[in-house]
Amino acid sequence: MVLVQIPMCNEREVYAPSISAVCQLDWPKDRLLIQVLDDSYDDDVQELIRAEVIKWNQKGTNILYRHRLIRTGYKAGNLKAAMSCDYVKDYEFVADFQPNPDFLKQTFPHFKDNPELGLVQARWYFVNRDENLLTWLQNINLSFHFEVEQQVNGVFLNFFGFNETARVWRIKSLEESGGWLERTTIEDMDIAVRAHLNGWKFIFLNDVTVVL
Repeated sequence: MVLVQIPMCNEREVYAPSISAVCQLDWPKDRLLIQVLDDSYDDDVQELIRAEVIKWNQKGTNILYRHRLIRTGYKAGNLKAAMSCDYVKDYEFVADFQPNPDFLKQTFPHFKDNPELGLVQARWYFVNRDENLLTWLQNINLSFHFEVEQQVNGVFLNFFGFNETARVWRIKSLEESGGWLERTTIEDMDIAVRAHLNGWKFIFLNDVTVVL
């Protein structure tokens, strides 16, 4: 059972493609639940996102819309609040990304017969990498980060800095490591360190890419 979370805040330009990508995952619909976690304070954006969720729900997608009136903890607080829902206990894995349809089929085999594996991280691919000099230089820098730092640390240490998105967590690893905490703005690295210190292993897949 897979829980997919899409945290948002006033993301007028990307809410529709993000929701569309997740709703088109190649995975049994009865084993997939999508949470759209909308922290938008712009009323117009809220209505747009809510309408998009209703549209996909009417198509038979198991998708829910959540909006917080008080944005305590920002993204970490948004994820933490969503994980407290009663129905989450029925799910074993959680993901957060804008994926290709086959993403889950590429990542889930690594969890099989590997109970110590807490995180599978995919690589980012940037659609605007050739847009200008700045994006070209950023792509070079981040490509080194993924191809060298993440791969080497994953192979030799079973640990690397979680990249915030394009990943699948085993929910048990999150819960046993304290879950999402609001004490920092780098909640991705915070939970990664705590999970690693708690004994969970990570795998980085350089050949599985997610478009950003």
